[in-house]
Amino acid sequence: MNEKTIDNPRRGRARQVRRWGWASLVACLAVFAACQRGGGAVTKLNGQAQGTYYRVLYCDPQHRNLQPSIDSLLDDFDRTASLWVDSSLLRQVNENRTVWVNDYFADMFSKSVETSRYTQGCFDCTVGKLVNAWGFGFKKRETLSDEAVDSLRQYTGSEKVRLVCDSTTQGNWRVEKQFPETEIDFNAIAQGYSVDLLARFFDERGIENYLIDVGGEVIARGQKPDGKPWSVGIERPAAGRYDSPEVQTVIALRNRSVVTSGNYRKYYEQGGVKYSHTIDPSTGRPVTHSLLSVSVIDSTAWRADAMATAFMVMGLERALQFIREHPEDDGVQAAYFIYDDGGNFATYATEAFEKMILQ
Repeated sequence: MNEKTIDNPRRGRARQVRRWGWASLVACLAVFAACQRGGGAVTKLNGQAQGTYYRVLYCDPQHRNLQPSIDSLLDDFDRTASLWVDSSLLRQVNENRTVWVNDYFADMFSKSVETSRYTQGCFDCTVGKLVNAWGFGFKKRETLSDEAVDSLRQYTGSEKVRLVCDSTTQGNWRVEKQFPETEIDFNAIAQGYSVDLLARFFDERGIENYLIDVGGEVIARGQKPDGKPWSVGIERPAAGRYDSPEVQTVIALRNRSVVTSGNYRKYYEQGGVKYSHTIDPSTGRPVTHSLLSVSVIDSTAWRADAMATAFMVMGLERALQFIREHPEDDGVQAAYFIYDDGGNFATYATEAFEKMILQ
């Protein structure tokens, strides 16, 4: 592998490697072997949730089978936040039904608005109508003119929605919209949020060592039974979007989460133009910069999820500028970027991220 060093705006280094295809990052579980020590054998569970897979490894001295409870928790969450469940709370809110939202919804909504302000609108949960119009939601893709895109943009913006509480009944919240056409999309935070819910589930049961992976969004607590940290892999660029992933880089993860956002698999081509699923709220259009994927390490998966999406909207230079301007924020300091560099792909790791790389 050939390497080159590029100027670092603040810290970290970049590597240039030969391009195999569209770059892709996924969180891969590096160790599945059950071994005896400390917390007992490692239990491995697999299942389906949110239209993707989940994998869980945990060390439980009581040897409990927690899969039924995990499946129930994730099913309940889908009924709140999934756009693919017809009767979900999110679908009901988007269809302007009179409905009180639950704590999951209210919390994700508040976190989304907070992150939108923090990133100056680069993260925005109100892009639902645009996501559907561009063909990346559950509705059929539309033929969009510039005028049509600009018309849809008027319904986007976190300042155009708010939570209203019924003061007579504690915990009763509903969403109030400036425009009934505004549609909320939690896809850039919900999967990470579900990982945090599972982490809380294990914490409440006194399980101290576990690794949770929901669709490639990972959180690790404690360590493996051999005393080593949990290992998570970043995928090597593949020749095609459906190729099996190969691990390029492995990081050690302890009491942290890592989430990846990218344009390497979810896109379509039309008229010789490639359309990414990452929508820039400021333009109403798919992003067109060279950044292909971002991995962010944070203490919580929901925030890593949201910030990875925000960085994908910003592009490499703006994202690095954002990191420089927020040195006090540990949640944005550990980031890993893959971008197109003149027909090759290049990677950039911040110093905080590099410290976690095992190979």
